[in-house]
Amino acid sequence: MIALTLAEIASAVGGVLQIGSTDASPDTVIDGAVTTDSREIGPGDVFFAKRGEFDDGHRFAPAAAAQGAALLVVEHALEVEVPQIVVADTVEALGALATEVVARVRALGRLRIVGVTGSNGKTTTKNLLRAVLERVGPTVAARASFNNEVGAPITMLELTEQTRFLVAEMGASGVGEIARLVRMARPDIGIVLKVGLAHAGEFGGIEQTVRAKSEMVTDLLETDVAVLNSDDPRVAPMAELTAARVVRFGLGGDADVRATEVSAHSRGTDFTVVLASGESARVHFGVLGEHHVMNALAAIAASVELGVPLSDIVDALEGVTLAERWRMQLMGGRDGITVINDAYNASPDSMAAALKTLAQIQAPGTRTIAVLGEMSELGEFSGEEHDRIGLLAVRLGISQLVVVGEGARRLHITAINEGSWDGESAYVETADEAFELVTSAARPGDTVLVKSSNSAGLRHLGDRLGEWFA
Repeated sequence: MIALTLAEIASAVGGVLQIGSTDASPDTVIDGAVTTDSREIGPGDVFFAKRGEFDDGHRFAPAAAAQGAALLVVEHALEVEVPQIVVADTVEALGALATEVVARVRALGRLRIVGVTGSNGKTTTKNLLRAVLERVGPTVAARASFNNEVGAPITMLELTEQTRFLVAEMGASGVGEIARLVRMARPDIGIVLKVGLAHAGEFGGIEQTVRAKSEMVTDLLETDVAVLNSDDPRVAPMAELTAARVVRFGLGGDADVRATEVSAHSRGTDFTVVLASGESARVHFGVLGEHHVMNALAAIAASVELGVPLSDIVDALEGVTLAERWRMQLMGGRDGITVINDAYNASPDSMAAALKTLAQIQAPGTRTIAVLGEMSELGEFSGEEHDRIGLLAVRLGISQLVVVGEGARRLHITAINEGSWDGESAYVETADEAFELVTSAARPGDTVLVKSSNSAGLRHLGDRLGEWFA
């Protein structure tokens, strides 16, 4: 975090500073990292005691103080020998501090900010942008999927006076949450990747999901840029909701940043990117899955707007071979058996994309095995979307389907009810059972996909299978 005095922090968060019996004063300067996890605290850091659904960060404040925290932000004063700022709501205070820090760094005149949202692809696009922009100048981007009301401001608080670029991943589970993050960061470029059924149950329907995602661009200024997916019928109309200049990306001819000659294979995807200026380049993209081409196009579009030459963008993208751990992560190798661990999260769109990739990269004479768990947070759409994935697995000719857990059982039933199959789908209750089934059934040359929502926990099954076949 940039250096601020205790008094300045207290003013920014609207809290009451309590020095206590420490040697600090209102003019004491704080420039350590900010976290809500006491396990991450080091000397000079700031700890926000956040109340959670199952625990209360105030319980861990003494441990944070013992580990060297220079400041605690709390909702009630604690008996610890560390300066404290007492606020009404620590999550609101975290956002207020992020807003202040972003404004101060932006005032220096060098910082450019990119906001990224969408039902799928946020983390991949954020990582691709970081790979490009960090070659140009100091870049801050979220760790893992730090994209909510806590993770996003913590990322913003990593800014320093030297930071050239901030890539802010912005997720939400309800209307108004992205708008709140946009007000904190004030992006120069806002990207909307896709609007699908991910988290539709939490949003209350697809219309509410569209409304929430559109918050990325509705408050952009005329001098800003809205980067929109022209192939998504729910995203493309957002051009009418923004005052910003619109740059479209996609596979269609109306896109300003377009991919042609797309070719998927087991080592990634090759495509030609064509800009509105007519400039083009062939990209040998090492991230597995044709669907990631759209994420690459979004990253290219934003990077071009930030003044990065296309040749440098392509060079950076070709150096990326993994979107993120547990996202189309290639593992295994023994006896030619490949494991694709894509079980960090799952929506109907990403599940379908992963299955299509599995079918696309199948080599002649080999088999494909899809180990699938529940797609969570779909609300009323859950049943029909699991049905759709079961049918898709059959129609793609997946050799063996292994369905794990009661939440995904309907997917299995739909598959076995499809007349063209005879026993190619198996249902098990636990990841351990799935592990035993796959390790006993896999043959040399097989490709195994593991895919589920995070809550199903199959990412650890993917790791086990990858290690077993290593």
